Amino acid sequence: MKVGVIGSGGREHALCHALKNSEKVNKIYCIPGNAGTNLFAENVEINLSDFKKIKDFILNNKIDLIVIGPEKPLVDGMADYLKNFNIKVFGPNKIASQLEGSKIFTKKLCEKYKIPTAKFGIFNNIKDAKKFLSQTIFPLVVKADGLAAGKGVYICNNIQQSITAIEEIFEGKFGETKEVLIEEFLKGEEMSFFIISDGTTFKTFGTAQDHKRALEGDEGKNTGGMGAYSPSRLETLSLNKKIIDKIIIPTFKGLKNLNTNFVGFLYAGLMIINDEPFLIEYNVRMGDPECQTILPKLKTDFFKIVDACVDQKLNSINFEWKEEKSICLVLCSKGYPDKYENNVEVKNLNNISLNKNEFIFHAGTINKNSKIFSNGGRVLNFVILSKDFKVGREKALSLIEQIDWPNGFFRRDIGYKVINK
Repeated sequence: MKVGVIGSGGREHALCHALKNSEKVNKIYCIPGNAGTNLFAENVEINLSDFKKIKDFILNNKIDLIVIGPEKPLVDGMADYLKNFNIKVFGPNKIASQLEGSKIFTKKLCEKYKIPTAKFGIFNNIKDAKKFLSQTIFPLVVKADGLAAGKGVYICNNIQQSITAIEEIFEGKFGETKEVLIEEFLKGEEMSFFIISDGTTFKTFGTAQDHKRALEGDEGKNTGGMGAYSPSRLETLSLNKKIIDKIIIPTFKGLKNLNTNFVGFLYAGLMIINDEPFLIEYNVRMGDPECQTILPKLKTDFFKIVDACVDQKLNSINFEWKEEKSICLVLCSKGYPDKYENNVEVKNLNNISLNKNEFIFHAGTINKNSKIFSNGGRVLNFVILSKDFKVGREKALSLIEQIDWPNGFFRRDIGYKVINK
């Protein structure tokens, strides 16, 4: 069968890699892809906002199934648009995608269906938002309502930091916004919890711990993710049940009452406090770099899972997972998440020899004349499966040190809470 993957990041390289291992898949297209997907998929340079051109390419090439990787096409309604032309799509529709597209949509859903989350206030102007600050306890969290590539969140320790955050959001730093969300700061440990759904049923799809801050020790600015490990050290059967009963099931009930359902990956970003889960936010797709971290652990044919989801037959598939733990380190362009230089050659990458359970997933890369150049803030993902997180991290660091790329930086402490405990 022919499969198309939408996106160009590390997540999409991992998705293509998992799909190529299926005996049922004989052709993969990646729109637009990167230098890594190009190794076993055909990259197709189409702007992701041009739904018509993407649709025409899918129909003209008789692609059997489309997997949408990034959040923006989902929030913009790509799944709905393609389904109108009888194209099979793995990814939620526009209404369900508001779980990520609007933090305020999700907060109101939490309020209505008693889903545990931080206390919050919603404001549509700077004046009221600033007034609210005088009544709050610090630290607090200020969030832009829409998509912000993982960066529209401010943890504020005082009024001045909060005012700066509010002003930057309303002034359009993360795109046009009509509302800002201010919520209490929850002190606990974060956990990423994944499920996959076919619209009628769902199954769990692993846990992870992401490292959002740019610098070691969880310092510096928020990023899209500097690395991750799986499974989360917090995961237990009892906690999983609480998450499903208190958060996932009520969310799907809320979507059903909006006359919609959810097909695809749902990623719950949680704060765990005294073994109780609180929802921080939802993502309506696989995380990045969590996808790169989790998918290599999967033994079951990934295409069969996705195909079953699209046909509402997820219950017919039993998932099998490898026993090894997984850790991912992200190599970034210096200056990320702020200004950074693109088109810097990454040397010696093609000379690295990977052993079993070692993976390099491309993110911000581009291939020019058989040479690889940086093309984004997060450039490469180094993933290791092993019985021990520390061993895995040391192997990942060893791989990174073989790269000849002075323009890169990375965190050496990914997984420090589980490794140094």
